[in-house]
Amino acid sequence: MPLTELIQMLIHKLEVGAGSRYLRYLALAVAVFALGFFYDLRAYRNLDTPEAMDAAQLARNLSEGKGYTTLFIRPLSLYLMQSHNSANASFDLTATNAAPDFAQIKTAHPDLANAPVYPLMLAGLMKVKKFNYAVDSKSPFWSENDDRNKDTTAGGRRFARYRPDFYIAIFNEALLLVVVLLSFFLAKKLFDANVAWLSAVLVLGCELLWRFSASGLSTTLLLVIFLGLTMLLLEIERGARESPPRAGRLLWLAVAVGILTGVGALTRYAFGWTIIPVLVFLILFSGQRRLPHTLAALAAFALVLAPWIARNELVSGTAFGTAGFAVTEGTFLFPRFQLERSLHPDLTFVTRFMPYVQKLFFNAREILTGDLLRIGGNWAGVLFFAGLFMGFRSTGARRVRYFLLMCLGLFIVVQSLGRTQLSELSPEINSENLLVLLVPLVLVFGASFFFTLLDQMTLPLVQLRYAVIAGFVALCCLPLALALLAKPVPVAYPPYFPPEIQQTANWMKPDELMMSDVPWAVAWYGRRQCLWLTLDAQKEFFDVNDYLKPVQALYLTPLTMDAKFVSDWVQPREYSWGSFIIDSIVKNKIPPGFPLRDAPTGFLPDRLFLTDRERWLTP
Repeated sequence: MPLTELIQMLIHKLEVGAGSRYLRYLALAVAVFALGFFYDLRAYRNLDTPEAMDAAQLARNLSEGKGYTTLFIRPLSLYLMQSHNSANASFDLTATNAAPDFAQIKTAHPDLANAPVYPLMLAGLMKVKKFNYAVDSKSPFWSENDDRNKDTTAGGRRFARYRPDFYIAIFNEALLLVVVLLSFFLAKKLFDANVAWLSAVLVLGCELLWRFSASGLSTTLLLVIFLGLTMLLLEIERGARESPPRAGRLLWLAVAVGILTGVGALTRYAFGWTIIPVLVFLILFSGQRRLPHTLAALAAFALVLAPWIARNELVSGTAFGTAGFAVTEGTFLFPRFQLERSLHPDLTFVTRFMPYVQKLFFNAREILTGDLLRIGGNWAGVLFFAGLFMGFRSTGARRVRYFLLMCLGLFIVVQSLGRTQLSELSPEINSENLLVLLVPLVLVFGASFFFTLLDQMTLPLVQLRYAVIAGFVALCCLPLALALLAKPVPVAYPPYFPPEIQQTANWMKPDELMMSDVPWAVAWYGRRQCLWLTLDAQKEFFDVNDYLKPVQALYLTPLTMDAKFVSDWVQPREYSWGSFIIDSIVKNKIPPGFPLRDAPTGFLPDRLFLTDRERWLTP
């Protein structure tokens, strides 16, 4: 065949033949890649939530063969370990073993805060990618000449991006693309191709979901699990309406639903409550054999959770470790982070009912007047609520909407009771935000209602229909467009500045204990065991220093140094850390008996580093 004819044939296939479809897919893939590239270039920000850094340092320990252990030490975890181990002690208290390490702080400390699935996935990523954890302040992209950033040491260049943080964000952005695909296929099953394409574009253009993916939290993985769970329930509902239904297939789908819900619970403990609407859905819509289906899902869910709960009971005597006390945090019994920072918590009153009722009502009001109005991440959420009053021809769509509404009500209650100070540190992007899991489904139903409204419009030209769709998409994606134009500083300072954290940590030996108000950051960036700042600078500090393990460095950031004077410094306790700072800085006098007395220059007034000797002078 002549070359000219071959070229003409290829052009014909690409324009009108089978190749045109692949050309459109290629163009779409290039557009999605370009969007991700520009987002990471313009809107990326290093990890700035405690949960993300905590999960990352835990994953690194797993990838390095250190087991499910943590460098971020919570005083509450020490209390739980010490209480459990001392009650089940088999130590021989002889002269050679006079002080057994019941708290397990002198060795690798077991993690009692994180569900295991997400850290395990990050550990796999770290194994494959071989992360380099050193701060790079010289190479382009990882550093830049920007006067807005905090200065560092590298020959005129300033630190900008921490390489492992960026790789974790890329991993989660890949999961976000999976969320887009699942949203497309789910919308196509529920409605039609037009709704599917619009839903996928709205999910891809949702700025809230991009921020969650770049945050390093487990939320994007949980979105994949939740959408997969919804698709399985839809398959069960459709299979139950077949005549005759395939009993064996429905039973195995019910088992898969239970397993996937269990995996979600092992990604984030609060997600485990989703088993309630799942079971209700199976009872209502899984056909005549609804009881076996429900029991199979419940049994699979329990079997997935059982080994991990048994591990926690064996290690700490609690089913969910410190995470199980989230419902108590934020009540008037333990405001802010007081419970997790307490070495001797008084748990006498935790069984009282009223503190939890007050917490539920207060936080539910905040959610109903704030978070619920932003549930769609953009204007499509308004259409979702308006579309609740519309009837669907599709039985599957109606029943999935019932599941969505059950999850909505449940998540409001669970999020209200599980809300802690983490939501105050990062009001929207945090691991306690469960409503964000509903965003893709909200956008799917919002897109469906948009087309219903569009069909009611009388337009003189067909082209105007496309203009209306384009205008709606532009309005919904406007927050993402503005984020790409804004170009915020990637450094999450205050309070996190990785070069300084690594510098202070490198002054310490690997087995020495630090104390900080950002222990998650010291554990992740500095790779040193770090205890969360105790409730006071006197009794609880010395209970750790004298009886558990010597504290050989204190690192305070603007999180404490720039705190409110009365509520954070004066009122908390008789000898609070605020009083310690006043004595140390204003009076220029370290309190008598305090073991850390040497400080390098360049930290004050917004940071403070104290240690037992001038380590920075050691060659």
